[in-house]
Amino acid sequence: MVPMAVIRLACSLGIAVLAVLGNAWTIRGIQAGVNAYTGERPLRQEFSTFKNSGPAFDLYIQALLRSQQADQKNTLSYFEVAGGFYCFTQAKSVLLIGQGIHGVPFRAWDGVTGKNVAAYCPHGSVLFPTWHRPYMALYEVRSFAATTRVAFTDAAQEVIWLNAQWIAARYPAPQRAQYRAAARTLRIPFWDWSLDATMPPIVSQPTIYINAPEGTVNVPNPLYSYTFHPLPSEDEFPPIGSSPNGPKVWSFQSTVRYPDSNNQSQPDLVNRQLQANGAALHSMTYALLTQQPDYGPFSNTRYDDARGLGRYNNIENIHNGIHMLVGNGGHMSNIPYSSFDPIFWLHHANTDRLFALWQAVYPESNFTTSQASAFGTLTTDAGQIEDINTPLSPFHADDSGTLWTSARAWSTRTFGYSYPEINDWAVNSSQLSTNVKTRLNELYNPTRRTSKRTVSANALSNMQLLPNAMDIQWLVNVQISKSDIPSPFFIHFYLGSAPTDPSTWSFAPNLVASHSVLDTSMLNTAGADMPAKLHGQIPLNPALLAAGNTDLSAGKMVSLLKSQLNWRLQNTDDAPMDVGKLPSLKIHVVGQDIKPRVLADEFPEYGTVRVYKEVTNGKAGGLQDGDDVQ
Repeated sequence: MVPMAVIRLACSLGIAVLAVLGNAWTIRGIQAGVNAYTGERPLRQEFSTFKNSGPAFDLYIQALLRSQQADQKNTLSYFEVAGGFYCFTQAKSVLLIGQGIHGVPFRAWDGVTGKNVAAYCPHGSVLFPTWHRPYMALYEVRSFAATTRVAFTDAAQEVIWLNAQWIAARYPAPQRAQYRAAARTLRIPFWDWSLDATMPPIVSQPTIYINAPEGTVNVPNPLYSYTFHPLPSEDEFPPIGSSPNGPKVWSFQSTVRYPDSNNQSQPDLVNRQLQANGAALHSMTYALLTQQPDYGPFSNTRYDDARGLGRYNNIENIHNGIHMLVGNGGHMSNIPYSSFDPIFWLHHANTDRLFALWQAVYPESNFTTSQASAFGTLTTDAGQIEDINTPLSPFHADDSGTLWTSARAWSTRTFGYSYPEINDWAVNSSQLSTNVKTRLNELYNPTRRTSKRTVSANALSNMQLLPNAMDIQWLVNVQISKSDIPSPFFIHFYLGSAPTDPSTWSFAPNLVASHSVLDTSMLNTAGADMPAKLHGQIPLNPALLAAGNTDLSAGKMVSLLKSQLNWRLQNTDDAPMDVGKLPSLKIHVVGQDIKPRVLADEFPEYGTVRVYKEVTNGKAGGLQDGDDVQ
């Protein structure tokens, strides 16, 4: 039982109290630790820092474990927030219908109904970055309702933040004050895969040692996997989302990552894939934050209007890659089931961070962009126009039943947190932008030693610092119609031939990078025929430099790429795919002039983009002479 003193503390902080909507849950974020005068807020920390935080990490592990072990019928359990299907009952009367938010089951959550058989999560939509903000806040605080229908103290036991308060109060007196202070400012961590593409080692450990109230203990690691208790039936967990012969994750007792033939996770292979894509992820992240000032093309894979050939990169595209590289047949690559994997939350906290960084850099950007939804959701038809006032279903913002919108969820201030690079208190928006630009350069482009198309061989010893500091960048753009996507798949790009063994394609020595195509059409049965083109981008510079190419001029690169650039398509069961079955696939190579940055708070200046059809002409899936592309 949660002590009433702790419950009263939560109420006084306005975490979640709902007296009007009997079955609704108001999401307000955690306000504890926020300085009401300056606006300073507790930070979501990068995981490598957070794991060394002592009391905060101890509390987080225990609170998350407690949430995962909660009865799956409880609306506030890990199961229900990640997905869920059970009816919540009390005294044999049904109070809430079956629930699901991010994926399965395709049913109403929190009383927000719709006409489609679908999930709520919007992909190929301008709502993609903003929708996940209140969703992450719900995970962070597990907001709860103090109503006559839900026992307050029972609900409180499933709240992560509130769990941390309760756990902290149980520590021995000499440690109690330290743990209570850590609990008050506790926020979820993020995994910056742009700096270190390998998974944090801790997430691959089945058990973990922590300092609990009773002393040092070895507990099941809630970041390793989630075990269903019980495993839902196929009626609740339908067989969708996998490659034709891929792993049937809906039948697995626990979440897995890149499962082997025995349905066991293969973290070493996950990390090999991630490492093979690490340089590309680093370059893509920097380019996204420095080259994409317009919200529409930044926000999602679908946006068409004025995207421009040099701006196929977008936050959803990069996000998709992590889902696929971590999952590869496991839960993370199967979108309806992905949020059950605990690493989902580390990944999406970083995705939210990238969005917040972009917001800080471009405070004057017009975020009123409207766009037709590519896939639709439970409450939105495919093709429906969405904008900043479209409800972010099913998340309630206040006690009157109002749903969150992008306009209302635009700032992290609203939810009571920030990130290490974003100290937005006591500065104006212009100074904040300058500060964040400086920090981004320190993180992702810390050198300006090279500003020549031709670099010396000696400079290649520091090649990991060079791709973001050249005065030309080479890119592969990918465009495909959503109707051609049969299931989640990779497009692996190589300099030279692909290996003969498909099981090694995703981490071959000559791999440029892997472009990931998520099958998000499975999230909605409505609007399947609504046409939509999806966009993505892969940087070539890191691989070109790593291969020892010292001259990146068009005269050299066009002939080299024409002869050496190849690609292979692969399902998440490691089976090759026939590119001929994807008639809308258009792969093309572009080169773009760049003026490298000079000052610490500057970004590169991106110039003319040129399409080189001769590189892909005659290659299956490539842009051909006579083809048009946006």
